Amino acid sequence: MKVHEYQAKELLASAGVAAPAGVVITRPEEAAAAYEKLGGGLVVVKAQVHAGGRGKGVAVGPEVDRATALAIASGKLPRPAGMAKGVQLVESAEAAVAAAQSMLGKTLVTYQTGEAGQTIAKVLITVGHNIVRELYLGLAIDRATQSPVLMASTEGGVEIETVAATAPEKIHRETIDVGVGLASFQARKVCKALGLSGDTAKKGEVFLKNFVKLFIEKDCSLAEINPLIVTEAGDVMALDCKINFDDNALFKHPDVAALLDPAEEDPNELRAGKSGLSYVSLDGDIACLVNGAGLAMSTMDLIKYHGGEPANFLDVGGGATKDQVLEGFRILLSSTTVKAVLVNIFGGIMKCDVIAAAILAAYDEIDFRVPLVVRLEGTNVEAGKKLLADSGRKIITADGLTDAAKKVVAAAKG
Repeated sequence: MKVHEYQAKELLASAGVAAPAGVVITRPEEAAAAYEKLGGGLVVVKAQVHAGGRGKGVAVGPEVDRATALAIASGKLPRPAGMAKGVQLVESAEAAVAAAQSMLGKTLVTYQTGEAGQTIAKVLITVGHNIVRELYLGLAIDRATQSPVLMASTEGGVEIETVAATAPEKIHRETIDVGVGLASFQARKVCKALGLSGDTAKKGEVFLKNFVKLFIEKDCSLAEINPLIVTEAGDVMALDCKINFDDNALFKHPDVAALLDPAEEDPNELRAGKSGLSYVSLDGDIACLVNGAGLAMSTMDLIKYHGGEPANFLDVGGGATKDQVLEGFRILLSSTTVKAVLVNIFGGIMKCDVIAAAILAAYDEIDFRVPLVVRLEGTNVEAGKKLLADSGRKIITADGLTDAAKKVVAAAKG
């Protein structure tokens, strides 16, 4: 689960991690009061969407071609004068209102959003600072060590992937023991790697320890502060922050779960989650309904190998009910781009005759306007195949995963 920048900063502040004060607004006329509340002077108006590249992004209305907007946001075309960005610096209440007006209700197109962009429903107005240095901090899960790893770099304000590709020696890493957190000696090493000294280094150590503590206690899967700034006063602050959370741990953190913004999520992914299904939207036209994450990945791989493009990842799990399977089909067929559906079930706990009955029920209840290919294997497979064969429905059966992949690709193209 992702949260907005302003929500991430609120979490940082509650954990003792320094971040600039800010006010969130949803209407342009609220910007003047927010500006005054923050004390005036230099403030930053920032679009609140779940995407990176906002500072180079383009806030556009329906009259602007999205492909052109993406080319501008990606630096492939020059930016026309007056075209609004997703991050703007202002120094008056009137300018704050104008900046908010140029964003709210518009679509922000960045290199991460693609041509579709994301609607700007909120903007954050935050205090500006005189920046001496821009640094980078990130926390992620290292699958090799099965532990969080803290990454720090002097190259703040730059995508960490670019730094890793062009100057990997500039990324300092510290593996974190979740039972201990960030040890003092590790905090000192990171501060040294970032070139912090004196009182600034002391502030940096507190910042780092609290940042890591928040990551562990809230079951985060990713946290990134880019840039981490050093001000003229020697303070260390999170100028921008992105935090993602482990969905499987949200039941432990109702305060975090309450931060979900449905407008920023894929509606089908939310719908699937409510039914206990694991679903991820993709860009292809072959829908997949599979039991087991590994089998689902293999299914998508074979579809691509034989010339097709999967439209989704959908794992109904090993013990899915008839209702869950029906809901899975409803979600798959809600897409107007789907040209064929592949059901790939290995029956264990979920018996093949039960899944076959669910498929037939779905076929009668839902408008299957596209070809349906079914591959069954495992417990009660013969009974399941017989149910399908005797049903009289236009269902394409397959023997083996390769046969299923070839048939569904041919059906989608046919």
